Amino acid sequence: MSNKIAFITGASNGIGFELAKIFAKNSYDIVAVARNEEKLNKACDELRGFGTQVHAFSADLSRYEEIENLKQRVDKAGLAIDALVINAGQGLGGRFIGGTELEKELQLIRLNVDSYVHMAKIFLPAMIERQRGHVLMTSSVSGTSPIPFEAIYGASKAFVNSFFWAIRNELKGSGLTMTLLMPGATETNFFKNAGQANTKVGASQPTKPAEVAERAWYALMSGHEYVYGSDDAEHEGDVLNRIQSESQKAQRHRIISEPDSASR
Repeated sequence: MSNKIAFITGASNGIGFELAKIFAKNSYDIVAVARNEEKLNKACDELRGFGTQVHAFSADLSRYEEIENLKQRVDKAGLAIDALVINAGQGLGGRFIGGTELEKELQLIRLNVDSYVHMAKIFLPAMIERQRGHVLMTSSVSGTSPIPFEAIYGASKAFVNSFFWAIRNELKGSGLTMTLLMPGATETNFFKNAGQANTKVGASQPTKPAEVAERAWYALMSGHEYVYGSDDAEHEGDVLNRIQSESQKAQRHRIISEPDSASR
């Protein structure tokens, strides 16, 4: 009997790579997707050490045509997806007026928002038809609060949260198990790539990506609706961000997300 197949975006590093390792350890074949082909191939070489088949598909998921091409490649290879992990995303820090570039913000939206909608639209139907499978969407605790100096990133994750809950409700009875993953600050290259290494939140990344992946795996396989990446993120998302106003939450986050170079 052939292994089940897990399709994982952002699989070359960070949380995505750790999720791929867990799926591989649990006898899933892996369809690993990432933009940087060199990093992806290196990650896939390590994943093959777990004894499962690994398919490396390089794609820039901020581009519509590359997602369409990715779907064609998956279909051509005859890969029936049992676990859909939509994880790839990026951050961007800085003052919205006078600090960030519109082109980069629109690219972030295409990756963090458009690609989630696009991949869900084209990959879910086959899973629904088979009436089984697991779906994990990686969002962020930032999706539960306005994030000054990460305004577009936070808004993109708020979209993912709303989108997830809506389609999860629509798909009740479809046979799919759907879980929303909301990490907090995690020890990856995320803040460096987002230009936020000089912020309080960027300098403090206490959670390891492997810990986040373990939480996500347990939640997904046990049917939990959502899971945070750490106890601290859970307290922020399920306690503080439920009792404070949007204005209060924004001010609280400003303290940790404002770059040193930003005027106060």
